[in-house]
Amino acid sequence: MPHSRSDIIDREEELQTLAGLLDGPGAKLALVTGRRRVGKTYLLARAWPEESTFIFTATQTTPEQNRRQLVEDLADWSGEDLRPEDYPTWRSVFDLLWRVRSPEPLVVVLDEFQYLGAGGSGLAEVASAINATFERVKAARPFVLVMSGSAVSTMESLAAGGAPLYGRLTTHLRVRPLTPYDAAAFVRDWGLRERAAGYGVLGGTPAYWATLSPYLDLRSNVARHLLSPQGTLRIQLESLIAQEEGLGDPAAYNAIVRAVAAGATTRPRIADSTGLKADASLVRRLDRLVEVGLLEVVDVIGRGAKEPVRYRVADPALRFFHVFVTPYASLLERADPLDVYDQVVAPRLDTYMGLEFERFARFTYDRLAVTRGLPLVQRWSRWEGRDRDGRSIEVDVVAPMVDGGVMTGSVKFSRAPVGSQVFYDHLDALRRAADAGQRWAHEALNGGPILFLSAAGFEERFVDTARGYGGRVITWSLEDVYAAQ
Repeated sequence: MPHSRSDIIDREEELQTLAGLLDGPGAKLALVTGRRRVGKTYLLARAWPEESTFIFTATQTTPEQNRRQLVEDLADWSGEDLRPEDYPTWRSVFDLLWRVRSPEPLVVVLDEFQYLGAGGSGLAEVASAINATFERVKAARPFVLVMSGSAVSTMESLAAGGAPLYGRLTTHLRVRPLTPYDAAAFVRDWGLRERAAGYGVLGGTPAYWATLSPYLDLRSNVARHLLSPQGTLRIQLESLIAQEEGLGDPAAYNAIVRAVAAGATTRPRIADSTGLKADASLVRRLDRLVEVGLLEVVDVIGRGAKEPVRYRVADPALRFFHVFVTPYASLLERADPLDVYDQVVAPRLDTYMGLEFERFARFTYDRLAVTRGLPLVQRWSRWEGRDRDGRSIEVDVVAPMVDGGVMTGSVKFSRAPVGSQVFYDHLDALRRAADAGQRWAHEALNGGPILFLSAAGFEERFVDTARGYGGRVITWSLEDVYAAQ
């Protein structure tokens, strides 16, 4: 009996890829990576028929205990008389896995694979055992061994050049967060603006959306699950960094993420905000947070080698937590979460959404590119700098195109339709950037597409102005973000 797939959102392509691994004869190796709670295990449990799938989830204990538990679980699942003492090495365990229930088709999923070895060298030994036993597999039956884990960089290093599994994988599937369009399937009764704000609060983590009550509005859900001291999502986010593999000083890492969420986006400002030294240890911590997907480096086009690297919180839910929950922890202990939402969150939510809404331009463009005949984007970035007079400039979207042009754009999470001044301000920013020596700005002014995304749409004057530039200008509102393809 196959697992039910009816409750899976936006994973059709991934399901098809995984299910197809069992179609042909012979043994295959697959690597599945992605951040915690992104839905890897949920997906793997539904990709193949239940009776043909053995799933073992390793825990953060010793490799020896995981090895013994794997054999015990396999004995329970298969009905065979298997004893851990008869399989004292990983080679013996994998030899067992290759032949169990032969000649029936079989999928073996080793979830949280990174816990099977002690550190990088120990995990490489486990992968070497897979490689060595894989060489001896002669059976023609369909067999799939899936290695899945949330320690993304550690897992992917196993298949890098010179690593034990290099060249052995049939599939490497990266499970990514949901897009705004797909996440909205959890809350079909919400209005478009509320769906967008919900994504700004929760991001694309399916487990967070699945916690919500779709019959309650955003305000009630945020108060109940994120602001309340007993809130399910609040409790998860409080322990998120402590649960990440390899983050040995949770207090320091939490301080860094909180500082970035509050607007300290460069290393010197992060050091000032946290009290940590601006030395190599801070760089290592920042790099580690980027590796595990909690921070990301802002792609600023044309950034010079001497210009500071800028960071932002990659997970919107974690950013919301550190903007609206952590600083108000004492208040939330004694006040009604709904009152805190009304007096603290609601007045600042539109401003908070300004940064998060920039992501929507990329998600929407990539989703609609084929059906709307849009030229392909090579790279999504932005620009922030100064003109010749020292005045600051920010361009929300700078996207070099595959065909050689440069698309630029402006993103507004506005409550009222934006007027033509936004159009003129954008062109002025491009001219000032070009005068300051930015080559991409010259290319953009020389006929490049211009994308405007406004949550509330556009005034008629804006539309009239845009028409004067022919087909160069793309004007999208939330109706486009949530439009079916």
